[in-house]
Amino acid sequence: MKHIIILGDGMADWPVESLGNKTLLQYANTPYMDMLAKKGRCGMLKTVQDGFHPGSEVANSSILGYDQNEVYEGRGPLEAASIGVDLAPNDMAIRCNIITLEDGNIVTHNGGNLQTEDGAKLIDYLNEHLASDRVKFYCGVQYRHLLVIKGGNKHVVCQPPHDHPGEPWRPLLVTAAADAPNDNELTAQETADLLNDLILRSQELLARHPYNVEKAKRGERQANSIWPWAGGYRPHMVPLTKTFPQIKRGAVITAVDLIRGIGTLAGLRVIDVPGATGLADTNYEGKAEAAIKALETDDFVYVHVEASDEAGHDGDLELKLKTIEYLDSRMVKPIYEAVKNQQVAIAVLPDHPTPVAHRTHTNEPIPFLIYAPGIDADAVETFDEEACKKGCYGQLEKDGFIREFMKI
Repeated sequence: MKHIIILGDGMADWPVESLGNKTLLQYANTPYMDMLAKKGRCGMLKTVQDGFHPGSEVANSSILGYDQNEVYEGRGPLEAASIGVDLAPNDMAIRCNIITLEDGNIVTHNGGNLQTEDGAKLIDYLNEHLASDRVKFYCGVQYRHLLVIKGGNKHVVCQPPHDHPGEPWRPLLVTAAADAPNDNELTAQETADLLNDLILRSQELLARHPYNVEKAKRGERQANSIWPWAGGYRPHMVPLTKTFPQIKRGAVITAVDLIRGIGTLAGLRVIDVPGATGLADTNYEGKAEAAIKALETDDFVYVHVEASDEAGHDGDLELKLKTIEYLDSRMVKPIYEAVKNQQVAIAVLPDHPTPVAHRTHTNEPIPFLIYAPGIDADAVETFDEEACKKGCYGQLEKDGFIREFMKI
């Protein structure tokens, strides 16, 4: 039996009054996810272990069975793995968004939907003026970039920008963690001071860059500040092939560096799909085709689609509904139709909720479905947050989901 996980990032949500107090999964037209739920088995999964922030790095690696107490190092090192940055033992890698600030507030975490080509120019510009023997920026995808600090201390408190839309940015600057250990060349306070200095200097520089000058003339959102967060050292993750001998070869398909990094450290090969953007305009069909092709040679495929999460962060109800329906019709449908007569187990789930009313991640358990040819179905009729509570798996946590899935 081969296995494929189809993940709609941030797809889960809260009941919405304008939708008749239904969640978006309940309201959306998702005939294929509902069909798989009815033919398969369902449950709920706690993807965020106690004591951890409900970030996608926590939720996605938890889905793959990794204990956060053993592997968690933040997003930065995962994204370093994704873009091929080989971290030295004393390197601290930290995620570095390029964001939009206006009137002293964080307006958006994505730099006004900054695209990779423009982001690369801004990263080159920042390296020209801010890089040193200790500091270097690396270009990622769109607004998601990487900052590596040699000898940096990971024990700093950074606020994820997507958690604070519309809030003043100055109170959110980096601070040293209480009782931070000195486990690297710099202290936590020295690292916090360095990061805050880079933030302030980036604002002066980026305001003068031609990209933002033209944006300002047109009255558009500017990509006018860096915002570092989620730093850590190189994590130690056991490849999935060693945990599950039935996985001889696996693949990950995503537009997001973070997920590429998790996949890389989990021993999966990364498949790039042209037109995969991480937004609602992503190439769903290309991702589905790549997944189908990968199943010809691979035992395990992890397909990640970011679009619902981004719509949730933007508080865009209509767009998030569309992304859920797109996932069903343009991803789940073609994959199911291609493999329905083969020995392929399919799981569909989000990683965490990103409620449009809240505009950031929450840590509630998420619904999941598992389908395979010949599986004994439970009583669940539809795929959503309420229906899956009645599934035969109940509520799982830690590596419970992946072990149940790989049993099939």
